[in-house]
Amino acid sequence: MERLRCSVIQDIPRLRELWYLAFGDDGAYVDNFFDTYYKPERMLVLEEDGVVRAMTAWFDTAFVVPEEGSFRAAYLYAVATHPDCRGKGMAGRLLAWADDHFRALGIPAVTTVPAEPSLHNFFGSNGFRECFTHTEHRTQPGPGPEGEAPFALDKLTPFHYQGLRESILAGKPHIDLGEKAVAYQAGACALTPGGGLYAADTGAGVALLCAEGMEDGSLLAKEVLGEAEAVERLLAWLPRLLPAWSGIWRCPGDDLQFGMLKWLDPARAERWDWERRAYLGLAFD
Repeated sequence: MERLRCSVIQDIPRLRELWYLAFGDDGAYVDNFFDTYYKPERMLVLEEDGVVRAMTAWFDTAFVVPEEGSFRAAYLYAVATHPDCRGKGMAGRLLAWADDHFRALGIPAVTTVPAEPSLHNFFGSNGFRECFTHTEHRTQPGPGPEGEAPFALDKLTPFHYQGLRESILAGKPHIDLGEKAVAYQAGACALTPGGGLYAADTGAGVALLCAEGMEDGSLLAKEVLGEAEAVERLLAWLPRLLPAWSGIWRCPGDDLQFGMLKWLDPARAERWDWERRAYLGLAFD
């Protein structure tokens, strides 16, 4: 017998097992989710014969659309099915039930970032369409300029990073993740030495930086935000300020498809300009 429901505390060992089987993430990464963000209602599951077979977490965010408003949006994360149960449509049924669950909560939009390119087709078959993009730059970081950096890289709390982020992104369609999701991101950053949420007052304005560890121990500049000159100054000094930086950095732009959107109201979906692009940025990809 199949049952769709919110998780309960007793599900946690099974949820952790599914997470590892689907994504291979180590214990510390998964611990961060359950320590900083998990609540039973923030994870939805499909249970068969009393055993959880599929799951998804969700973050309560907002899709900010200038001149239209701010729309509550459920960001789906860690969508997973047990390997022995794949190909049976369980994830699709879970996503369909999740839509009804979100409608009951008054949430009009759902977003997600597929974990790999092939999953764009899966989510597309479940009503999602391309919407969120960014630009990724890859450079070979050198030693940086001579002398002492003219500004510092200041570590921020999730609250302060979130506030500055919203100020910079004002006027652009984007996802406002909210402080709780940014706190989860901060926990992921802290798993690697040097990782964190930073700001630099460059003399040409404030630039923001989210630095998260990669598999080789170097740091990905997962999000760099600010006016062009401020970002340019930050990047010039970043090899000195953050020696473990990999040379990879992401910023708002239209080069790479990244996240997908589904409006739960068919009328709004019909009115939405699907050529319009928005920024998600700090997805937990």
